[in-house]
Amino acid sequence: MHLASFTFNPFGENTYVIYDETKRCVIIDPGCNTDSERDTLTGFIASSNLQPVALVNTHCHIDHVLGNRYISEQYDLPLTSHKGEQQVLDMQPMVSGMYGIPYDPSPAITQFLDEGDVLPFGSTELEVLFTPGHSPASISLYHAPTQQLLAGDVLFRESIGRTDLPGGSMDTLLQVIRSKLLVLPGETIVHSGHGPSTTIGHEAMHNPFLQG
Repeated sequence: MHLASFTFNPFGENTYVIYDETKRCVIIDPGCNTDSERDTLTGFIASSNLQPVALVNTHCHIDHVLGNRYISEQYDLPLTSHKGEQQVLDMQPMVSGMYGIPYDPSPAITQFLDEGDVLPFGSTELEVLFTPGHSPASISLYHAPTQQLLAGDVLFRESIGRTDLPGGSMDTLLQVIRSKLLVLPGETIVHSGHGPSTTIGHEAMHNPFLQG
């Protein structure tokens, strides 16, 4: 599995394109909301001869969904996420107004993922982990053969997702990280929704929120 990342929008959100040798790809959390950002993302897909087959939100906060409508219409893709994130998605027109950020309202979630599901594309399969706490129904995607985790805003390098937004819970987030993420191999690379990648082993040793 190959991965390309792009940092978009005023929140510095990481958008991911994952693909394999079949040239099928999945677009995860498209945060692009300017013409330049959209061109960067679609230009990479075109120059790499990729065929998008899925549009996935790990969760539906504003910075992760700004490009949903554009990508959905550009590649004729339904939106895939956990059904519990629809309530979050419904709030984003109001949130965009609060921040003064242009936002084309996202299509509704019509393809659902939950704990234990598998998201296939090309010859690759991603395991779905239900990882709420930062948002009420966030998911993470794990590729065991290459030990890579797309964690959304659950876990960052030496930090964790904020829990003060509607549906957030510090207790839930910490329990989820310890029971579902820290049990993965220490070499697992964590691709986060903001900032640099890290590893499970590094976070187990150095993340101040996870000590003791």
